[in-house]
Amino acid sequence: MFGLIVRRLVQLPVIVLVIYTITLTLAWAVPGNPLENPEGRQPPPQVVEQMQRQYNLDSFPRFYTSYLRSATGLEWVLDTLSGQRAAEAARAEGAGMAAPDRPVFDLGPSLQYEDWSVNEIIAGSLPVSVTLGAAAIVIAVIVGVFAGVVGAVKPNSPADLATLAIALVGISLPSFVIGTVLLLLFAVLIPVFPVGGWGSLRTMVLPAVTLSLPFAAYIARLTRMGMIDALGTDYIRTARAKGLDEKRVLLKHALKNAFLPVLSFLGPATAYAMTGSFVVERVFNVPGLGQHFVNAVQNKDLFLIMGVVLIFSTMLILFNLAVDVLYRWVDPRIEG
Repeated sequence: MFGLIVRRLVQLPVIVLVIYTITLTLAWAVPGNPLENPEGRQPPPQVVEQMQRQYNLDSFPRFYTSYLRSATGLEWVLDTLSGQRAAEAARAEGAGMAAPDRPVFDLGPSLQYEDWSVNEIIAGSLPVSVTLGAAAIVIAVIVGVFAGVVGAVKPNSPADLATLAIALVGISLPSFVIGTVLLLLFAVLIPVFPVGGWGSLRTMVLPAVTLSLPFAAYIARLTRMGMIDALGTDYIRTARAKGLDEKRVLLKHALKNAFLPVLSFLGPATAYAMTGSFVVERVFNVPGLGQHFVNAVQNKDLFLIMGVVLIFSTMLILFNLAVDVLYRWVDPRIEG
């Protein structure tokens, strides 16, 4: 298992570099000037030209290399080894000012949010998205596994057909439709939960349930198919012949193997949910990472786009690694 972890960690920077290159190429090709906002302040052409040179927005190769150096921490390491950071601190101290606080992994300034860096935006919004995503995944696993087990124990029964119908609805309907319906039902017609916002358990319920439904639907289908296959195997018949309790047969023996496909699904699903569902955050006005990413794409804020993509891709790879490790732990026969 240690070798598996080492191999995946060695592959991580290569995969992230490929994602970085493709994403930046596509974002750069989008028309528009990120320094000019039609709805806000429009700086003079001379200022725009100066800012383009300052941020390397006038050259794709220079922006590619400079952003990669700062985002990966290479620039911080080189400046530290060369003594540049120490010289900057000494100059600031001589001028009676505080030393500049440069993060190790500098994701750059936001071109959309004045006086905000991408690090600050992500630090403030990522915990919100992670909390919402974690709540959605917990709900999805509980509801999906329960529905899948019920459907597998009594296939083609009314309960099984009901869970399949709900799963089909959860997979087919877009998140904004589900969210809007839940808002109308439980925030307008029956005002149990607030319409939007963030900061309390009540504000989390509707967006978490909305975000969890598609995941719960897939988990229910995967659990049902896995349980049906497991219940028809010889070891389950042997366990029942030995007189084991049916609950123990289902949960300890059948569900353990039936849960493997669910584990495989949970890797990218967890990364997606925790990085933030853009649509759900928009519908419920949740101040998560998704809101900022949508605004960044609309305004071609390259620094914020690339920062969010790098965070998302790294989380996706790490969650898939965690799934592979859990695979080996649940079933040691699986080779890495």
